[in-house]
Amino acid sequence: MAGVRVGNRIIGTEAPVTVGWENVPKVQGGPWKVAFFTYFQPASLLALLAFWYYAPNSIATAQTAIIISLSFRAFLIALEFMAPRHRSWMLTWKEAVTDLFYVGMGYTVVRMMGAYLGDDVIIEAVQGAADWSKLDWFAGMPLLIQALAISLLFDFGQYWMHRGMHNWYPLWLTHAPHHYITQLNINKGAVGNPVELFLIGLGVGGFFDFLPRAALLAGTFGLAIGTYQHINVRFNTPGWWRFLFNTTEHHSVHHSQDYEASRSNYGSTWIIFDRLFGTCVDGEAEKLGMEGGRRMTISEAMHFPFSEGYNTTKQWLRAKFHKPSAVPAE
Repeated sequence: MAGVRVGNRIIGTEAPVTVGWENVPKVQGGPWKVAFFTYFQPASLLALLAFWYYAPNSIATAQTAIIISLSFRAFLIALEFMAPRHRSWMLTWKEAVTDLFYVGMGYTVVRMMGAYLGDDVIIEAVQGAADWSKLDWFAGMPLLIQALAISLLFDFGQYWMHRGMHNWYPLWLTHAPHHYITQLNINKGAVGNPVELFLIGLGVGGFFDFLPRAALLAGTFGLAIGTYQHINVRFNTPGWWRFLFNTTEHHSVHHSQDYEASRSNYGSTWIIFDRLFGTCVDGEAEKLGMEGGRRMTISEAMHFPFSEGYNTTKQWLRAKFHKPSAVPAE
């Protein structure tokens, strides 16, 4: 494959990758269908932001956020069956059962790890070692500004954590199982080793004492934008949305079987950090995964960082300290 030049890289030499929005297919059909798949994402974001901004305190609670999140995801699952992006990504019973395991792990093991070792614990320790009262003015800013700051700060941290996972081998060992997924759907973001899922969730937004309402508003960005990363639905996404936010198309490129393409689009909610640091590739890919699309089993994903790390260390030590035996002269 010849590939396409994007900046200093050639994308698509190892596997098919569509580069450029003008080459990405669009939703076809009647005016109502086209309008729905064009404006659904912006309309959902505005509706959710308005709800959390104006809802009374008795309703604006974490429990309400969970209900909205589950309902939104259920609706998107229905859309996946009604209007799939790729037929090859259609959910099978085997994929559904596997995803259910990882989702359950995220709500149990990963959440327990976060309770004792997560960013809240680290931030509390750092905050106790310094006088942060000079930043109290920040909490007095308008709610939407606070929410935007939380979202951007968290995503900035995730961008560099994610990029580090692709560029530093010890971190890559934890992240690699997530790149063995061969399709995108609503729950694929939960697939991976628990150590990686814990690390990718670390953020810096908690350094500021944001109002709870601002945190709920910030969560709306993740729900109404970040959720689309792993989804099998095609949208006629507006150009401004594609410029600012990470999309399914962006993330499919990141999961491409093409190596250079997979080292792009590291952002979670926002794609602007990728644009700023030169790692953005606008386009999409259908063939996903590693090793030609080999599907990694759950058991392999659980031990991969440790077994692969052990094998790599053993090989390195053997190469460094093993001296070939002397060969007698003839």
